[in-house]
Amino acid sequence: MTLRLGDIAPDFEQASSDGNIRFHDWLGNSWGVLFSHPADFTPVCTTELGLTAKLKDEFARRNVKVIALSVDPVASHLEWIKDINDTQGTTVNFPIIADADRKVSELYDLIHPNASSTHTVRSVFVIDPEKKIRLTLTYPASTGRNFNELLRVIDSLQLTEYHSVATPANWQQGDEVVIVPSLQDEELIRQKFPKGYRALRPYLRLTPPPV
Repeated sequence: MTLRLGDIAPDFEQASSDGNIRFHDWLGNSWGVLFSHPADFTPVCTTELGLTAKLKDEFARRNVKVIALSVDPVASHLEWIKDINDTQGTTVNFPIIADADRKVSELYDLIHPNASSTHTVRSVFVIDPEKKIRLTLTYPASTGRNFNELLRVIDSLQLTEYHSVATPANWQQGDEVVIVPSLQDEELIRQKFPKGYRALRPYLRLTPPPV
């Protein structure tokens, strides 16, 4: 199953390190990040899960729930969590889905045979409160994910969801944003962007962030 941006994230019920998870119910009205790992006790993923735990307040501030997945069973997850807490100096504070039957992996197309016929690839899905997929990223096993970039993209998605703007290259929170080309009513533009804007081209109008 190939998932595309705008698709509804597949629902599922599966065991996890925090008990049984019914995914859509667990998400509730929050944004969500689902990220997969090839297996337990893998070095790069150990650092990623530790960093995720340390970023708990950053995710919470953005109304984001985080959930991980590995193809190993719950008992293995619980042992791995001990290693993560010890080696990364943190406490894992989010569930890790146990996907030994590959049910969730198949729903989210996480088994890529050219990479591994048994282990999941290291993918990220950002899901909005309507359960729509808003971002997908897939990394090779050798490269750790950039969590600064993940938070940056979530900031952009949330800003552009609720305002008539897009974010330019390398945008960071607080930088100028782009007024979407579809917005042409000058009176409405003045209402939405009271700080004004500068037009480099008719289609490229930059304005201070609306929030």
